Amino acid sequence: MPFDGSWKVNRNENYDKFMEKLGINVVKRKLGALDNLKLTITQEGNKFTVTESSNFRTIEIVFDLGVSFNYCMADGTELSGSWSLEGNKLVGKFKQVDNGNELNTVREIIGGELVQVNLEYEGVEAKRIFKKE
Repeated sequence: MPFDGSWKVNRNENYDKFMEKLGINVVKRKLGALDNLKLTITQEGNKFTVTESSNFRTIEIVFDLGVSFNYCMADGTELSGSWSLEGNKLVGKFKQVDNGNELNTVREIIGGELVQVNLEYEGVEAKRIFKKE
């Protein structure tokens, strides 16, 4: 599967503005920009296991495509939603539990990099680009 493997964040685009729109305070935004995030992704049929390792925490997320689940971001923001596979894109549609704001994420492999585009409910877009380890 194209997403399988270990991916380390290489660069961010507009990530601070994106986190600001989510309501994340300036201190947490500064720390988030330096999180040194690594994703380890494995897929078995419709089941994905994603291990997120950063300077702040390591968690394992197991989900089935199309099945809603709850997830807590590193800053404590709680989300509820699901991932689906649309062509060669992994598409996540989530809502913040506290205020119902939408947070949509698209992951795809472009030129050997894992590109994660986050779309916030007010239209702010941020990219996180990962290189395979």
